[in-house]
Amino acid sequence: MSSIPAKHRLRNRIWQQRYLLILTLPVVLWMIVFNYIPMYGLIIAFQEYTPFQGFIHSPWLGFGNFRELFADPTFRESLYNTFKISIAKLVFGFPAPVILALLLNELVFKRFKRIVQSLTYLPYFVSWVLVVGFMYTLLDPDTGVISKLLVNLGVIGSDTMLMGDSKSFLVLVVFTEIWKNIGWNSIIYLAAIAGIDPQLYEAAVVDGANRFRRVWHITLPALKPTIIILLILSIGGLVNSNFDQMFMMQNSMTQDAANVLSVYSYKMGLVSGRFSYGTAIGLFQSIVAFVLMYIANFTSNKITKESLF
Repeated sequence: MSSIPAKHRLRNRIWQQRYLLILTLPVVLWMIVFNYIPMYGLIIAFQEYTPFQGFIHSPWLGFGNFRELFADPTFRESLYNTFKISIAKLVFGFPAPVILALLLNELVFKRFKRIVQSLTYLPYFVSWVLVVGFMYTLLDPDTGVISKLLVNLGVIGSDTMLMGDSKSFLVLVVFTEIWKNIGWNSIIYLAAIAGIDPQLYEAAVVDGANRFRRVWHITLPALKPTIIILLILSIGGLVNSNFDQMFMMQNSMTQDAANVLSVYSYKMGLVSGRFSYGTAIGLFQSIVAFVLMYIANFTSNKITKESLF
């Protein structure tokens, strides 16, 4: 055991890694300024906050905002919509980038693989404003190419407006979410696949394993830790929905289906000027997200021995 005191060892280690610490300093400062300092504002969830009175002088309500929140039928509806949409995205959207990464890894022609990768990455950088605008154009019942195709196939009626149909809203939300993010989310899986020892595949080929067997017995087990960690994070985000997507896709005919917690918090907090009530909704989301992630992490640790901490 080293005779150097722990204090001196820590000082030496800091000095040895000083350049790495300097590189991380801007990120740490950014986290403190934009993530931790604003947490002081959560106090207004327990107040009847007004900008003129400020944090200190606004009337204290305690849990009054939360009691009103849980008694609000619109809040319960938005909570139901949030979980319904988030669970659908998790069930159909989470496996999609894994499957794409596996398919891309099996492509033999490298040039074609790069083209496919580029085409699947590009939608991630397109704003939801443009995506929803394209959707309205393509799904227009009179001039939309996709609408006319679905009419000719007998899937929908000639007068069906898909962007204004609350029944098709969930399908469109999940489909566009997958289309927009599948390529970007597959990057981390492709990186994990790139770290697999090629000798494992060579040995499997010698043993007579076909492509499916190599994927099942080598690639997927190697991806298991990455898949579990990202699944835990995704479960923690079930109570949080994509505000940009929901806000842009809502209209007078689908606003009930699009009324998720993030949109409801925006409407109550900023549009209606009820800052305390909107903050209470956001704080509720954060607490539920933490509880869900903790449960998912605990369950994963017990079953698979893989966890975040």
